[in-house]
Order: sequence, then structure tokens, then C-alpha cells
Amino acid sequence: VQLQASGGGLVQAGGSLRLSCAASGLAFSRYGMGWFRQAPGKDREFVGRISWSRGRTIYPEAVQGRFFISRDNAKNTMYLQMDDLKVEDTATYYCAVDRRPEYGPARPELAHIEQQYGFWGQGTLVTVSS
Repeated sequence: VQLQASGGGLVQAGGSLRLSCAASGLAFSRYGMGWFRQAPGKDREFVGRISWSRGRTIYPEAVQGRFFISRDNAKNTMYLQMDDLKVEDTATYYCAVDRRPEYGPARPELAHIEQQYGFWGQGTLVTVSS
């Protein structure tokens, strides 16, 4: 399994950016996926998740209403649309795929647990300037 994250860059506060995560080596449509981020000197943080079925999404409060995850199963690609970016969104963003197919957390509040994600992309840097 390989995940390739792309789309990072420099953007001004209030701007938008769309990240992509291209997956290969798996039956993409059968896997839930997530986005995480890690700012310098901080722990990795959950940004959101999309289910393998029906494309249901889960977001933490920090990005709710500003970040939107989608997926195109025909292209084996997941997206993270980030709007109204803030300086505190500056981080390296990582995509991840579930450890096993047709899986979903028992409760939405468990979506952030990293152990359920078995494969990770290399990360793409997002820098938001003031």
C-alpha cells in the first residue's frame, strides 16, 4: 500500500487549499481514511476521517466547518478542502488508511485513534501566513 499526499504550500490566512491523497495497492473503496497533521514541536493531531461506505465524515472541533474531506473512488484519491485557513493550521499534513477493509470506529469520538490506521503517506507541508 502506498499513499501519496500532495497539494501543500504557502497560503495567507483566510485563504483556501486542497490537499490530495492518492492511494495504490489496495481496494480503495473498501477502506476508511483519515487526515492528520503535525505542527513543529507538537504531537500529531487528528484532522478528519471519511468512511469507506457512504463517505461519512468526522471532524474535530478545531476544523469543523472549515475543513471538508471527500473521496473519489474511481481515482483512488481522497481530498482535504481547507477553507478560512488560520496561522495555527500550519503543519505537515498526513493521510492515512485503515488497517483493514470495511472498518469503522465504534463511535465517532474514536476516529482519532491512530492505531486503527495501518498505512501513512509521507506528508505535505501547509504554511499559513498572517
